[in-house]
Amino acid sequence: MPSLKDLRNRIASVKATQKITKAMQMVAAAKLRRAQLAAEAARPYAERMDAVLANVAAGVSAGSQAPRLLAGSGKDNVHLLVVCTAERGLCGAFNSSIARLTREKANALMAQGKSVKILCVGKKGYDQLRRQYEKQIIELIELRSVKQMGFVNADPIGKKIIALFEAGAFDVCTLFFSRFRSVILQIPTAVQLIPAVIPAAQAGGPAAAYEYEPDEGEILASLLPRNISVQVFRALLENAASEQGARMSSMDNATRNAGDMIKKQTIKYNRTRQAQITKELIEIISGAEAL
Repeated sequence: MPSLKDLRNRIASVKATQKITKAMQMVAAAKLRRAQLAAEAARPYAERMDAVLANVAAGVSAGSQAPRLLAGSGKDNVHLLVVCTAERGLCGAFNSSIARLTREKANALMAQGKSVKILCVGKKGYDQLRRQYEKQIIELIELRSVKQMGFVNADPIGKKIIALFEAGAFDVCTLFFSRFRSVILQIPTAVQLIPAVIPAAQAGGPAAAYEYEPDEGEILASLLPRNISVQVFRALLENAASEQGARMSSMDNATRNAGDMIKKQTIKYNRTRQAQITKELIEIISGAEAL
């Protein structure tokens, strides 16, 4: 049975932990608002980029005119999985849910006889995936020193993906990240980057006829590489908001659990103290009666 000193030390330790988790929750709440606004501001641009690509690609056949980023390599043998996670933990199931989706995709591809390569953006995803896919991981890109996410951070990643594709390192590229929905809901998402998946044109009237100068192929050759960097940038912004939302929720739960533990330990401390006082009184009374 623990002594009163042990119980006091345990209560003090839990109270100190509770202060830390409460402070982390408040910091995450402050960062969440800014990250959420940035993620929501990036969505219209990315969606409009998809619409422009759909309109331009409608006039290009899948044959020789189409750029390779749109038409693909013509094969489906080697897949590159770009996994975007956080650099830090203590954010609930945020990192593990993205890693789980990646494992499911990788296992399904390998079961079909496909080759899988993994590019990790963020250390936590790398730490979880290297246990099972160490040979498949080709590189780790860390963003630990980045204080505010910008397009300048996503553009080198997009260019690296394009360089690997042009070198024939893979045939299909899929991007994994967590889409921010709310503080308590972040949705693990997989988006195919190469070959580009062009959304179907929405029905609602006759389509307008466009004449492009330069032609559609040249426009796509310029837009498609930028679209990859835009999609990576959007994924990083969605991840930043999702990470802070998950951390805020996780630290709130940790603070509540610490409060419950403090109550239980305090009750145990009071009962132990009362038992010792009762024992001492019994000893005093027994000694007095013996005299």
